[in-house]
Amino acid sequence: MSPLWRDRIDVFFAPGRINLARSKRGLKPTQLPVITEWTPNEEDAYPVWLQPMQQLEFLLTEAAGSTMTVTLSNHFVRYVNLPPQTEISSPEEVLAYANFRMREIYGARVDQWTLSISSWNPLYGAICAAISQELFAKLEELSARHQIRLNGIEPYLTSVLDTWNKVLDRHRTFVALVETDRICVALLENGVWQSIRNQRVLGDKVDELWAVLDQEVVLSGQKALVEQVLLFAPEHPALTLPNESGWEIVSLQTDRISVPRHYPVAVTDKREGGTCPA
Repeated sequence: MSPLWRDRIDVFFAPGRINLARSKRGLKPTQLPVITEWTPNEEDAYPVWLQPMQQLEFLLTEAAGSTMTVTLSNHFVRYVNLPPQTEISSPEEVLAYANFRMREIYGARVDQWTLSISSWNPLYGAICAAISQELFAKLEELSARHQIRLNGIEPYLTSVLDTWNKVLDRHRTFVALVETDRICVALLENGVWQSIRNQRVLGDKVDELWAVLDQEVVLSGQKALVEQVLLFAPEHPALTLPNESGWEIVSLQTDRISVPRHYPVAVTDKREGGTCPA
């Protein structure tokens, strides 16, 4: 089947939640309503991606012949920045460097992970993302079982950065992604990703975002009277920080760039195990 005639499926894969956007190809291309499927987020379920994987299996029952891209919640991804190294150029050297950087932070757990690296530049470095080898393999098996062409598995952070790359201030930009129970903050300075912090939200998300930003700006070695952060938090559209925080929030979401349809949004009708258009 020609790729031009294949239906396109985009999935956001998160603990307790699947978002699926399907576009019908053919003579009259159409976009079907986005499906949001909630799954019981049981703390003792292991691995944590098992239940959303089972739900995705159900949603793909009649998807044979489609292409699919899966965006993984930051819950399932570990990140590290790769500082510039002018002596590193070949793909093998870059992979070895990324593996070394990951092991510095995460240790032997890296042996169970699959690494992916953004476009490497010896002068500006890159970002390395890691996911469970088992999760990666299960998504490939799921696609093959349903006769779906898996176009890619992408981390949420790098997907957002790719989408809004042109609006980032290369001189100095803090970017914050806030999901349900997860905060990810990255600092871009002089075209180089200086730091990436990806952590669970254990308390109030406003307090934790404020604390993480303050910690990161201190580690950066400089702090303006008022710092600016580009915020992407579609699940929390009202999220803001107090005036006294010293942070000015600027939303990444504008009319200039469309938010991918499968990205998570705020949903008030959360029906466990049900579906609802988003």
